[in-house]
Amino acid sequence: MSLTDSEAAVAVLAGIAILAGLAGVVVPGLPALPLCWGGVLIWAVFGGAGPGRWAVLAAATVVVAGGTVVKYAWPGRNLKRTGVPTSSLLAGGLLGLVGFFVIPVVGLVLGFVGGVWAAERLRLGDSRLAWPATKQAVTAAGLSMLVEFLAGLLVAGLWVAGLLLT
Repeated sequence: MSLTDSEAAVAVLAGIAILAGLAGVVVPGLPALPLCWGGVLIWAVFGGAGPGRWAVLAAATVVVAGGTVVKYAWPGRNLKRTGVPTSSLLAGGLLGLVGFFVIPVVGLVLGFVGGVWAAERLRLGDSRLAWPATKQAVTAAGLSMLVEFLAGLLVAGLWVAGLLLT
């Protein structure tokens, strides 16, 4: 298999988009799964002819759609079951975003944990009661990130297989 210069350039661009998407799982502002899917879309549309490219794009679309649904539904269901309100998660998300820019990378985690804990402390009125809810929120956020990362890896794997086979 030999690629023309334009096909190689498209493949490199698609690969960069997919890698940026995988990084987007932990970097605020980078939409992880849309970037991964966009990389496959660029490759399918501009990378040359072949029905295999469209099959890879269709499979990537299914993975991204499924991953997005599971990313929100599974952790959300666990949080509803444990009673952690959305307002606490929003507080954690906002402080995590601020923390990311104040203390790069580490501040994201510290801000999220601190925000959820502070919101739960205010809601429940007791520090000891705030910690279990905070742990549940951190576990849910980790599960959401894991689902998103695995879906992104699956999209990347589909793209690499398509790149090698088409």
